[in-house]
Amino acid sequence: MPNKPLPAVSAPPVTTTSFVPAAVTPKTRPLKQRLQTLIRWLHIYASLLGLMTVLFFGVTGLTLNHPNWFDSGYQAVREVTGSIDRTLLGAEDSEPKKMEIVEFIRSQHNVRNAVRDFRSDEFQINVSFAGPGYTADVSIDRETAEYQFSEVRLGFTAIINDLHKGRDTGTAWSIFIDVSAVLLVFISISGALLLIWLKRLWRSGLYTMIGGTIATAILIWIST
Repeated sequence: MPNKPLPAVSAPPVTTTSFVPAAVTPKTRPLKQRLQTLIRWLHIYASLLGLMTVLFFGVTGLTLNHPNWFDSGYQAVREVTGSIDRTLLGAEDSEPKKMEIVEFIRSQHNVRNAVRDFRSDEFQINVSFAGPGYTADVSIDRETAEYQFSEVRLGFTAIINDLHKGRDTGTAWSIFIDVSAVLLVFISISGALLLIWLKRLWRSGLYTMIGGTIATAILIWIST
């Protein structure tokens, strides 16, 4: 009986395995590299957050330093006379009702700004309101209960100039100026720290920073 050929058996495919290094996670990166990434991230987003702040104070620095280049923004002067409830003024030897007087003036003349000053004596009461680009003064005769209201409203340039100086702007804007100052300081410091990792440019960048510091110090010395 002839021998039948055995069926061919195919060898299993040969697979090769290659070594794939594990991905480098933030925890395995050197501390210096992680610190560099963090400072760069903070610097970029702090700069974006403070972009409009830098632009605002840059523009208003020009409008303040060169008032002749820009329109003063003068708009309107309004003077009105009227009378007030005598009971709000109090007697000559007593204090007037300050809150009621202020609210009366606000309601009568659409005044929204804060009270800057309130003074009274036996003959007269003087109230002044102030805000960015705005002043209003009220003089009340305690004997006749007649008053004179004088208001000055300035335009856009005057308003942004007062905002730059923080004059008569209120608590909220004062806090904003403080936060902006801290933000700008942080942007400056973080930008300087990034020079440490710029191997090609750190030396020239450092020299530039020192030169700018010296120039600023000289200008301050000359100007004072």
